Amino acid sequence: MDVSLTVWLLTVAGLCVLVAADFFIGRKPHDVSIREAGIWTAVWVVLACLFGVGLLVFAGGGPTGEFFAGYITEKSLSVDNLFVFVLIMAKFAVPSQYQQRVLMVGVIVALVLRAAFIAAGAAIISAFSWVFYIFGAFLIWTAWKLIQDARKGGHDEEYEENKLLRTVERRFGVADRYHGTKLWIEENGKRVMTPMLVVMLAIGSTDVLFALDSIPAIYGLTQDPYIVFTANAFALMGLRQLYFLIGGLLKKLIHLSYGLSVILGFIGVKLFLHALHESGVHVPEIGIPFSLGFIVLVLAVTTATSLWAARKPEREQEEEREKEEAEEKGRDA
Repeated sequence: MDVSLTVWLLTVAGLCVLVAADFFIGRKPHDVSIREAGIWTAVWVVLACLFGVGLLVFAGGGPTGEFFAGYITEKSLSVDNLFVFVLIMAKFAVPSQYQQRVLMVGVIVALVLRAAFIAAGAAIISAFSWVFYIFGAFLIWTAWKLIQDARKGGHDEEYEENKLLRTVERRFGVADRYHGTKLWIEENGKRVMTPMLVVMLAIGSTDVLFALDSIPAIYGLTQDPYIVFTANAFALMGLRQLYFLIGGLLKKLIHLSYGLSVILGFIGVKLFLHALHESGVHVPEIGIPFSLGFIVLVLAVTTATSLWAARKPEREQEEEREKEEAEEKGRDA
């Protein structure tokens, strides 16, 4: 796509307006209900679909397919990231009424970091076509690591602070309790951070690691920086509401990591084929329609098998209760 500077500026301005509106709506600390989270999750999905329709009208079917393939991939990776957010919230014992403020700031930090990664990726790709080999190898390695973590029950582990976060805590000090949404307070004549700022830094710094696999993944579906940026933006901007909507379902998505590993491995192979094609080797390339269908199919199967597997223990517990009730009635008789 030949995107003018004016379109870029209008797009960024529009996204800033949406972020500001989201921040204004959720500015008052409160417990987010399932209904509220569901409504706003639907709003963000509709906005992404409307943007895709706009691409279809002004740019054609090719960019539209790339956008939706990238959006769905980034959205699914974001859902996996929510597992880590849950661990961070539990680690720092964030009060429920303040969690949406933490996530909002985390999303803003993520958008800024992703923009920097996307710009760097675009510059590298334009200068060195062989970088696709590196991206492909990295995604295949990430896919394998996801499988290993899933087998070890990686999402059941406790969150551990990274070295940067521990250094910042030692340098500035941390208050012993939350002080509303304040980030800094005066304590014994010294300005120290509140736990609210620490948890925001934890989520923001963690997103750097998330970007390391999500950015190469979407560049495997499209090399257009405009589509890469907008797909990432729309995938991230509904993340806060999605956290509250599916928070209870996260533990049931036990096969999600396996599905994501298949998707990342698939995109890694796609990148290798594209790199070979760019090098003059005559190999078949995987088109966007097939990629989009494959990604949707894998996510659908993964979700279905996860929910089915999660229901088995529930059915077994229910059968056990019915058996105990029947035995108790028999003894009473």
